[in-house]
Amino acid sequence: MLRNGKARRGFTLTELMVVIVILGLLATLVVPRVLGRLLQSRVTIAKTEVMNVTQAIRDFYTNNGRLPENLEQLVTPDENGVTYLEDRTEIPVDPWGNEYWYQPDSNGLTFEVGSYGSDGEPGREEANSDISNKTIANERRVRER
Repeated sequence: MLRNGKARRGFTLTELMVVIVILGLLATLVVPRVLGRLLQSRVTIAKTEVMNVTQAIRDFYTNNGRLPENLEQLVTPDENGVTYLEDRTEIPVDPWGNEYWYQPDSNGLTFEVGSYGSDGEPGREEANSDISNKTIANERRVRER
């Protein structure tokens, strides 16, 4: 449309407001889902890594007849240069940047290994809940029923 013989440039205030409202609605609907998926993917990664560490501890027990004293022993190469955690030279950290914790029981036969979740604090619930080999096993038992 021409005004005073000149071509119209830019957007009207109404057009800009419509675009802003549409972007706001999309953000309201999409952002929570994306953030929820991001949290769920981090939990899944943590569970997978906990189970990898669990298997490495079991392998250590099989080869040495005892549980490791700490997770450092899983990444220390043996006389053949092999580590129990897939050629890693450092203890893995969870998706939130915290070290995994490891607690062998006093009987020397059982243990628990895990992550304190996104907040890095023990004993929280919901999005900040702890993830351990025992909680994963309990979840599997519940699903199997």
